[in-house]
Amino acid sequence: MAKVIMTCGKLCSGKTTYAKKLQKELRAVILSIDELMLALFGQDAGEKHDDYVGRTKGYLYKKSLEIIGCGTDVILDWGFWTREERLCARSFYGSHGITNEFHYIDIDDGEWQRRIDKRNQDILAHRCDGYYVDEGLSEKFRSIFEKPDPSEIDRLVV
Repeated sequence: MAKVIMTCGKLCSGKTTYAKKLQKELRAVILSIDELMLALFGQDAGEKHDDYVGRTKGYLYKKSLEIIGCGTDVILDWGFWTREERLCARSFYGSHGITNEFHYIDIDDGEWQRRIDKRNQDILAHRCDGYYVDEGLSEKFRSIFEKPDPSEIDRLVV
């Protein structure tokens, strides 16, 4: 039976790059909240952003069941930033009898800031799609992110 791999890590930690690598290895389907949100709203979701993210997650959870049911592995390319979110995901897939793994991408703060700066430069130069990480978004993330306990992680990626 197919499985789901959930990528966990800070924004700009390399989750999408890692998901694309896994996609090739496993012939899996990547489901990305950012990809869908940016396609629909660009940088302009405004104060509705968190509501839209919640709806998008609900849709992608349902879609992942459909894909897994067809025998294809799924990679969820979103952050799973809180312990509660990780527990809910494990419970959701466990209740459907689906093997699930958390892969945590861990980077130090210096590398994290370097990657944020690079992404922001690439966005401004129209070399990539992604969210511009201003100080407000960076601070919001710092207030939300809960580094996973080793017992939550199936694979540590450094």
